[in-house]
Amino acid sequence: MSDVDPRLRDRFAAYRAETVTRIASPGPEQARRTLRLRRRRTAVAVAVTAVALAVAPIVAHGALRDDGSLPTPAETGAPTGTPSTTTPAPTPSSPPTPDVTTSTSPAAPDGRISRAQLLAARVDLPAWPAGSPKTCLTSDVRLQPSSRTDYVSVLTDVELRYTDLDDDGATETVALVACRFGEASAKQLVAFDRDRQGRIVTMARVVGTGEGLDDITDAAVTAEGEVRAQVADIQPCCSMRSYWAQQQWRTYRWTGDGFTQSDGPRSFGTDPRLTDLVLTGGDLVLGPADAGGKRPGTLTLTVTNRGPVDVAKVGFAELSFVGALTKADSSICRPWQEADESGTSCRTAGLRSGERRTYTFHLLVDPAELDQPSVRAVHFDDQDRHWQDLTYRDNRVDVRVVS
Repeated sequence: MSDVDPRLRDRFAAYRAETVTRIASPGPEQARRTLRLRRRRTAVAVAVTAVALAVAPIVAHGALRDDGSLPTPAETGAPTGTPSTTTPAPTPSSPPTPDVTTSTSPAAPDGRISRAQLLAARVDLPAWPAGSPKTCLTSDVRLQPSSRTDYVSVLTDVELRYTDLDDDGATETVALVACRFGEASAKQLVAFDRDRQGRIVTMARVVGTGEGLDDITDAAVTAEGEVRAQVADIQPCCSMRSYWAQQQWRTYRWTGDGFTQSDGPRSFGTDPRLTDLVLTGGDLVLGPADAGGKRPGTLTLTVTNRGPVDVAKVGFAELSFVGALTKADSSICRPWQEADESGTSCRTAGLRSGERRTYTFHLLVDPAELDQPSVRAVHFDDQDRHWQDLTYRDNRVDVRVVS
């Protein structure tokens, strides 16, 4: 029993004593002994119960061991280095919540402005070209409708255009404004927007006359926020013909500080529709005077087309200032007609580029009305439209009376 727990030996000893007591004969002494034994048994029973409660889990666990030995208190867990079969599975972690940043910036104001709203507002305009009339105002301007012909800032009839110019998600407005400048008008294509309070404000000038061009005739925009301007090298006025102007489309883009050209031609160059007519001669030979004092005369002129364009018809301007053409020249000048806006009273067959031809005109001249006359050769196309000349000076000669 040396390998039995001491607490168990005490229990067995108590059991033997109790058994012996029951066998002894009864009497007062036996009664006292029995009472003492019962008290001791009660105390031992309590102690044994407590020990049993403490030892039972250890004994039960030892029964599960292969060698039947009891584990020491330090061996209540899994042996070191042996994976535990009772480790709980890890709790799946929740997927990370995306870091969504909600913009608190207010939306850009809507810059779509109607014609009526633009005419009703007061706006600041970019500067007009130097030398413009003082009435072409730029500060706190109330734009006038295009029907105004005096020297004030007007909103032209060119259609307003709308697109997102500055990539802020809102629309802006492009308008063509003008102010009369002599016989023509200064013009500028201007971008307008609204501020946070809804007031109309000026972004910048897109392009204006005096910047390598003399006219702006139309405008367009793209979905990418670009502005397209139709520009011309001439702004027709006075006796100029509208078809003389060369027109181009140029594209402009907002840079954050202003507009810059991003596409299209940057200059006009020589008009490819024009040619160089050279007029020589000019000698006027007069005959004897008639009863009315007028004298017959012949005027010889030579025209050379130096090119590069063929001429459909050649006209002679201001010839009527020398004298009246006779019917003998009907084969040269057809049809007979009054001088047109170019001063041409005679049109004849055309000249190819590089071709030369000499003409002799028969005139009835009043010597008293000859006041240093001159004649000019004029280029006409097949639609009877007259054109300017590449070198204006050499297509004119002074008429010289030689007899």
